[in-house]
Amino acid sequence: MLQRRLERRQHAVIVVAEGAGQDLLAHAGEERDASGNVKLRDIGLFLAERIKSHFAQVAFEANLKYIDPSYIIRSVPANPADAVLCTSLGLNAVHGAMCGKTEMMLGMWHRRLVHVPIHQAIAARNRVDPTGTLWLNVLGATGQPLALF
Repeated sequence: MLQRRLERRQHAVIVVAEGAGQDLLAHAGEERDASGNVKLRDIGLFLAERIKSHFAQVAFEANLKYIDPSYIIRSVPANPADAVLCTSLGLNAVHGAMCGKTEMMLGMWHRRLVHVPIHQAIAARNRVDPTGTLWLNVLGATGQPLALF
């Protein structure tokens, strides 16, 4: 299915849930953490390797980028408001995709989530004043110091 998508559209995005596909992974469920909980294996790495292997076997050029955002975007522990917002963003993104919307992002406008065309979202540069209220709120929310040096 992925190969057909790439032949037709020349791009694809694959999103997979943390902990999905454990039945496909060797030794899944055997390792436990200090509390006795099963350590979940990384399905993303497994899929990336299988996809690369498949395209190498069929001599189909595919440029795969694997990104695990769960560990690169966290600045503070998630709170219930984060969970609600992320759920809403995910639901609205899927809704847009299922309606055939492409080249768009989600944004907040007057406390409502809206689909924004990418070309409109990047039409002007948004500058953040490093001494302004917005940046000071970011520093306060993330516990970062006022100065990094």
